[in-house]
Amino acid sequence: MRAQVIIVATLALNAGLFAANLAVAIFSGSRTVFAQAIYTVTDLIGSGLLLWGLHVSRKPADYTYPFGRGKERFFWAFVSILVTFTVAGIIALVTGFEQAISPAPIHHELYGLAVIAASLGVSLGGIWITLRELRVSRESLQALLESANQGLKSIFYQDLVTIAGCIVAFSGLVTVYQTGYYWVDGLTAAIQGLLLVATGFLLTAESREYLIGRALDPQVARSLLGVIERDARVGRVRSLQSMLLGPDDALLALRINFRDDLTTDQIETAIDEITSSLRGSYPVLRHIVIEPES
Repeated sequence: MRAQVIIVATLALNAGLFAANLAVAIFSGSRTVFAQAIYTVTDLIGSGLLLWGLHVSRKPADYTYPFGRGKERFFWAFVSILVTFTVAGIIALVTGFEQAISPAPIHHELYGLAVIAASLGVSLGGIWITLRELRVSRESLQALLESANQGLKSIFYQDLVTIAGCIVAFSGLVTVYQTGYYWVDGLTAAIQGLLLVATGFLLTAESREYLIGRALDPQVARSLLGVIERDARVGRVRSLQSMLLGPDDALLALRINFRDDLTTDQIETAIDEITSSLRGSYPVLRHIVIEPES
């Protein structure tokens, strides 16, 4: 999937949306619309961090980073999640409680409803772009959600949370418009904040596994083991260890017991051919280390 397309599209869509939300929030005094503005600006910052992570992760391996810098994408996705969900959620929560406890009048609710409808449209557009990119790359949504691509998953969840938040915000402003209960505006903003914080905690917990050094999925590891054991020159696989170095970069370390009748040259040939077979079965394996035993 073209990660850069999704990230750049998110940046472009949210830039205009932030300007509209902020203008209406100042004009109307609505904390609900202000919560939307906070979220869109942190979304902009988060998308910028993801784009930076994608850029630096492509730097070639060197002495300091012998396996490349693929984990940059995990780190910057983690920072993006903290900014986009946790920080934005807490700010929206605090401003919402202030309005709920000490309600201040808001004006021009119809403008607020219009900008929330625009936010909903942009988020639906963002989901459409993600699904289109999945179709182009012949991947499923389930595969994305189960993958190590934390950056693209966070963008997808951002759009989902925004849609849920827009529904809550729209209901809140309609209630304020019909009843004049300004405290509802604050309650609505607080609910939006809670949605963001809850999602942020879930994604942060998942990001931790990749930053520490998560192994390949057990099903993938079993499949790779099958590829190795089908080679007649392999006696037994003593150990198989793996680590994800990025969404599309993995390290595999093997200790293989080869047949006793093989010469050194034959073992070297076997290692080269097994390495080629493994990469053909699972292209994400960019680093394969095989320690032979005979």
